[in-house]
Amino acid sequence: MMTICEIQSLLLHRFPMLLVDRVTHLESNRAMGYKNVTVNEPFFAGHFPENPIMPGVLILEAMTQLCGVLSLNTEGRCQSKGYLSYITGADEVRFRQPVIPGDRLDMEVVLLAHRQFIRKFVCKASVEGVLVAEATVTVAEKNSN
Repeated sequence: MMTICEIQSLLLHRFPMLLVDRVTHLESNRAMGYKNVTVNEPFFAGHFPENPIMPGVLILEAMTQLCGVLSLNTEGRCQSKGYLSYITGADEVRFRQPVIPGDRLDMEVVLLAHRQFIRKFVCKASVEGVLVAEATVTVAEKNSN
């Protein structure tokens, strides 16, 4: 399990863009984690105030951040060593159900393939066991030093 402090040691994201609250499972090719979705999220003020729904692009971002955690942690890289993880592609993206305040967005990412600093993942997000989103995501790592 990784706490928010450990996640922040790997990723440069901070509030309001850090979208992984906890990593619950971490292997060399698979990670699971979650985002607690609260009504206090800044995007709910404009998306849609009378019927708040988490934007799909932020669900995709949350899954991609979990990919970054898996990728950087597995290779022993982190932002303090100058490594960053960037999304370079998203394929087969599907949003199946809305995510609303009070939901816990459970995510699972599985490494499909990697070549040097490029990795491809299958990502799934669910709420209470119901699939809400899925995608195939490609991320690249870069050393800024």
